[in-house]
Amino acid sequence: MINGIDVIFKIAGVGLVTAIINNILEKSDKKEIATLVSLSGLLIVLMMVVQMVTGLFDSLKSIFNLF
Repeated sequence: MINGIDVIFKIAGVGLVTAIINNILEKSDKKEIATLVSLSGLLIVLMMVVQMVTGLFDSLKSIFNLF
């Protein structure tokens, strides 16, 4: 299982890279693409969280011998 600190650093890394790319694109007057980059970063982080929640439910199932 992934440690809590690793997840925080991965989410922060995705946010930092997304923010940098977003700023570069907005300064070059490509706001539509900047919005898509922001949404992509959000989806990447959301998928990471969904995987973590799925792992949590799998752990709970194995602890309580469900299913």
